[in-house]
Amino acid sequence: MTSLFEEVPRAEEDAVPVRTVSVTVNGERRTVKVEPRLLLAHMIRHGLKLTGTHTGCDTSNCGACTVLLDGRPVKSCTMLAVQADGHEVTTVEGLAGQSELHPVQEGFKDEHGLQCGFCTPGMMLTAKALLDENPDPTEDEVRWALSGNLCRCTGYQNIVKSVLWAAKKQRAAAGETGAGE
Repeated sequence: MTSLFEEVPRAEEDAVPVRTVSVTVNGERRTVKVEPRLLLAHMIRHGLKLTGTHTGCDTSNCGACTVLLDGRPVKSCTMLAVQADGHEVTTVEGLAGQSELHPVQEGFKDEHGLQCGFCTPGMMLTAKALLDENPDPTEDEVRWALSGNLCRCTGYQNIVKSVLWAAKKQRAAAGETGAGE
């Protein structure tokens, strides 16, 4: 069973209600038993051992826990694991291919869009969702999309440049030309 406090022994195993949750995580179907109160962020980090999803505030303010649920960014620290039942979840571990980084990851690397890296997974997933919906965003559109993700280290300029770099690379790979190229 997946629990936030697995190391704490229980008096009676039957006293704790559990639900079976089936979710596709990074393309792999997973079935886990969880307590109904378990947060999606904790199921991902502790139950599935995918530690790229960070928990920074538990109040949905920082966005470090952002994952994609059916392609849309959600803050997993305020969503129950049982709510993800039957859905597809993408974490930062699911962005890269077998042998290459996703353009968003490359952008963050090449344009120095990270410092400590704590907020980076949530920023990258939010950026991916934006670029999936809008492959040629303006700087203002990038800033608006990322407004729910806080970075305590940077002034956001390199993060925005990273997303715009990724957008340009994706458009070039698709054979398109964007404005300003």
